[in-house]
Amino acid sequence: MDKKTLYGISGGVGAFVLLLTLIGWYWSSEPDSIRVVTAATNHAEQNSQNLVTGYVTTHTLISVIDTLLNKSGGYISNDIFPPGVAMDNMPNWEFGVLVQVRDLARAFRRDFSRSQSQSTEDKDLAKAEPLLNFDHKSRFFPSSESQYQDAQDYLESYLGRLADPKESRAQFYTRADNLSRWLSDVETRLGSLSQRLSAAVGKVQINTDLAGDNVAEQATPGVDHEIVKTPWLEIDDVFYQTRGSCWALIQILTAIENDFRPVLEKKNARISLKQIIRELESTQESVFSPVILNGEGFGLLANHSLVMASYVARAHAAIIDLRSLLEQG
Repeated sequence: MDKKTLYGISGGVGAFVLLLTLIGWYWSSEPDSIRVVTAATNHAEQNSQNLVTGYVTTHTLISVIDTLLNKSGGYISNDIFPPGVAMDNMPNWEFGVLVQVRDLARAFRRDFSRSQSQSTEDKDLAKAEPLLNFDHKSRFFPSSESQYQDAQDYLESYLGRLADPKESRAQFYTRADNLSRWLSDVETRLGSLSQRLSAAVGKVQINTDLAGDNVAEQATPGVDHEIVKTPWLEIDDVFYQTRGSCWALIQILTAIENDFRPVLEKKNARISLKQIIRELESTQESVFSPVILNGEGFGLLANHSLVMASYVARAHAAIIDLRSLLEQG
């Protein structure tokens, strides 16, 4: 093989790699926030539907799923071809979004659509929730996208029935106890993310599993203390899962503020919800570093995980306060 041919092949490979890099960079761009009230209003007008209680929250859940599937690059977590197969940050972002979608879909099926614990669950929601819990990395027979798209279709069906005054079986109940139960799930998720982010810097943690109950027991003995540290290769994974989870929560909580406004105002809790949204919005600030830095707490380099953990922890604390307000008489 002569030098001219060799140079041609090398140039072609280089150009191909550069093209894949540029595509990967474009696919890694996170989507903008959804103007949830405007989007739901436009959807209702286009389909000649009534903007009933629960419409904005339901449409927001559908819109978040649609964004997950149809953002730049589409759904990447199960890609088998480059550049998707080599990407890491965006699949973790997608998983963070998916976790919040799953939790909200469960709340729809379990609480928001039911008047009491012994009432019948909605037929469309009963089909949508299991589909959203399908393996997020399945590639074929069936693919993750096909399952999530089917779930989105069932949610669209529920939304249509919800807005139909002749369809009394589809309901959305804006009660304080319903909202508090879903917020309990959110609280748990954010608490876990905050701990995993903080563990980017190794720390000694005292075992508090049985704290607060002097007769509590556990199945097997635990250690008095342990060193908790997120593995180096997982630090950026946790960071982007958190960004995705918080992005989804911003959209959902904005919709919740609209649909649950009477309940929130009665409990004087609307300002608390706004503060949670504000804290979560801080997690979406641009990351100018090409990599997620993991400096020591007070070291020379920044620690992006600890910064993110501070915002998440504050949102977590605010949710605890909000739930307290909702549970007061």
